[in-house]
Amino acid sequence: MRIKIVSSKSEIDSLSKAEKIIHFTFRPSDKDIFSMVQKCPEVKAIHIPGSYLKTISNSIKMFLEMQGIALLEGDIWGHRTDISEYYEIEQEVFDKINKLKSEGLSEAEIIDKMERETGLSKDLLQFFMKGKKK
Repeated sequence: MRIKIVSSKSEIDSLSKAEKIIHFTFRPSDKDIFSMVQKCPEVKAIHIPGSYLKTISNSIKMFLEMQGIALLEGDIWGHRTDISEYYEIEQEVFDKINKLKSEGLSEAEIIDKMERETGLSKDLLQFFMKGKKK
């Protein structure tokens, strides 16, 4: 699974139509989010740091909900966009989630364990557990 890292407003125009999950490293305005949704009709989730998420307007939250786009809180730690514009989540993460499910662990237990092991945010892990990774 690849998460597209968007570091500036100017990068929105160059996004691929096929992007599924986008992480904003800056505080996006309503206009930025509308532009991104128009540019990426297949987007399933927007991932934003918690401090920025608090400033997202209710109208944008409602718009995203109506579009079926998840708004996820979290950071991507240690990623360098000068090396890659994508953050890669290895298949092993999804395999481990499935293994823990088959062992009978609850969703909360799996999320807690995977959050500690991978450093991924709770919202992102919940999103993956709901089967929306594809």
